Amino acid sequence: AFRATDPMLSRLAKFRKSFSAAFKEAKGLRPKMVKNDPMMVVGALAAAGGAYGAYVYFTQPDYAAIKKDIAEILDDFDYDDGSYGPVLVRLAWHNAGTYSSFDKTGGSAGAAMRWSAEAGDPANAGLDVARGLLEPLKAKYPKVSYSDLWTLAGYTALEQMCPNENLKIKFVGGRKDYVEAKEGPVQGRLPDAARGPDHLRAVFYRMGFNDREIVALSGAHALGRCHTDRSGFKGPWTYGPTTLSNEYFKLLFSEKWVPKKWNGPFQYENTSDKTLMMLPTDLCLIEDPDFKKVALEYSKDEDVFMKDFSAAWDKLQNNGFTC
Repeated sequence: AFRATDPMLSRLAKFRKSFSAAFKEAKGLRPKMVKNDPMMVVGALAAAGGAYGAYVYFTQPDYAAIKKDIAEILDDFDYDDGSYGPVLVRLAWHNAGTYSSFDKTGGSAGAAMRWSAEAGDPANAGLDVARGLLEPLKAKYPKVSYSDLWTLAGYTALEQMCPNENLKIKFVGGRKDYVEAKEGPVQGRLPDAARGPDHLRAVFYRMGFNDREIVALSGAHALGRCHTDRSGFKGPWTYGPTTLSNEYFKLLFSEKWVPKKWNGPFQYENTSDKTLMMLPTDLCLIEDPDFKKVALEYSKDEDVFMKDFSAAWDKLQNNGFTC
């Protein structure tokens, strides 16, 4: 943290003073002066802009540097399928997935998962791995909020794991963290993977999404796997769990899915080699006729999926957040 005697803090104070003076001068220019000497206005505004640019430079996190550092810690051959990317996407997803368009609470700003109430939601089991992975970066870049750090980690992971150029997502920073746990959303807003299409719609409609966007965001299940010590479920959805593609949708239609015979919670497995799994919320995408039309389209056209997923992801991460 900066001390009062820090030279950078002193320079920042001077820039603030310079900006304030330049802005007041620009506001005080009379129309007659503008007509007679427009360069005075240009000069005043340039001074204001320069001071403001310096102010932003010294107060805003270096998102480019943070993104670079996130990209460098993604690969780890000792973790799952060799990448932390999927769990970072899940962290960003679940952090933002608490949004309610009804009362404008929840969403990607706040970082309520720092406290036990939200962290203890069964849907967030295992995300301590992702949060812990990012702690050294929070210490290295103290100006970045947890909300921005978690969100940026999800964006960076998606970009690193997607070879399709039609993934066009844009991170916007400026989120503020909650000061107290009581500011966070009520628990239980995330999807329950053991339920069906009515539940899925209730959760996503609350966030302001339509059926097409629901299916698009479900495509993130192309990434990662389930763990018995977290969600209770077991296995990956696809053969390429560290690559964002439309394979998830292809497999929904090309494989035969049957209930898995085991002592764990109800899930499906593919009959061809029994190495993949699907959850009830996955199978409802090909059982519900409206969902099925979209899922089938995505299975046949990855570019369309990427374009729709990009828009839905940006919406998810920016719901309720204004910079």
